[in-house]
Amino acid sequence: MNVGILGYGVYIPLYRVKTADTASVWGKNPRELVSSLSVGEKSVAGYDEDAVTLAYEASKYAFEYANINPSRVDVCFVGSESHPYAVNPTSTIVAEFLGIGKNYLASDLEFACKAATTGLIAISALVESKKAEVGLCIGTDTAQAKPHDILEYTAASAASSYLIGRNSPEAIATLLDWTSYSSDTPDFWRRDGVKFPTHGGRFTGTPSYYAHVEGAARQLFSKTKTDASDFDYCVFHMPNGKFPRDVARRLGFSEKQLAPSLTVDFIGNPYSASSLIGLSAVLDIAKPKQKIFMASYGSGAGSDAFVFETTSAITKKRGKVPHVSDFMKKKRYISYVEYLRMGGKI
Repeated sequence: MNVGILGYGVYIPLYRVKTADTASVWGKNPRELVSSLSVGEKSVAGYDEDAVTLAYEASKYAFEYANINPSRVDVCFVGSESHPYAVNPTSTIVAEFLGIGKNYLASDLEFACKAATTGLIAISALVESKKAEVGLCIGTDTAQAKPHDILEYTAASAASSYLIGRNSPEAIATLLDWTSYSSDTPDFWRRDGVKFPTHGGRFTGTPSYYAHVEGAARQLFSKTKTDASDFDYCVFHMPNGKFPRDVARRLGFSEKQLAPSLTVDFIGNPYSASSLIGLSAVLDIAKPKQKIFMASYGSGAGSDAFVFETTSAITKKRGKVPHVSDFMKKKRYISYVEYLRMGGKI
């Protein structure tokens, strides 16, 4: 494909709440919960932060990384489960703040946690067909969970932004191919007007996450005539720390290939931003001519899988913006009560 990543940026809020603190409030065994979820803490959006502000911050870094004028952008797609408005697009607000102009295609996308990778595919198709020069794809969420629900320990806040354009000396990685695997598998849902989502518990594993991620991955392996050993890194959607580790092992990936992407251990699951932040963490350290496999997942259900190969530009551009690890280190712990207040739950 004649499509590449021109730049990327992430933003992770400053605040963190520890899994052990949340568990203690609800009378759960903190050690058991941390061990089973492999999530020690999660990122929390501040009082003045929402999916729009997170998206803006991540995109600001993406433009700085790529050294591209926002006026070059023809498409702006924002994937999220937590758009601030039911009717009023996040994409146009973010684009206005960024100074993209008026001559662009904007849309908000929803498909649980894979909305942003759906946008990545759509933008890549527009660039490949020469209908667009540069597209901005953003995954941003301030994920919500009902108090005392298992999701409360992992539902986090963050954003990741990617500038996609034609392959050129500007591109830091080339998109080689992609596949998508979908079905009507309602493992997670939220009806209109309901504040918190509902999920199918154990049903979210085997028939949902594993079936779709493995389905997309094996389809892509077949399409590209590759297997796990052909890749330097792998990235998966991270609803918790257990699922990506299990699915990587099932597909034949090693712990060494997976480890750099496991941001979930430190910030939880920022839904639409999850797999893209994992990819950003890998791009932060990748060398030229390395292959990266990525598979997202969205409840409902579907998975998008991608093959990227880095270029020599990745080392030349590196260092312009903060890395994922920089955001993970910069943090301030808050109590469970403060977390509830920030999320508007009390």
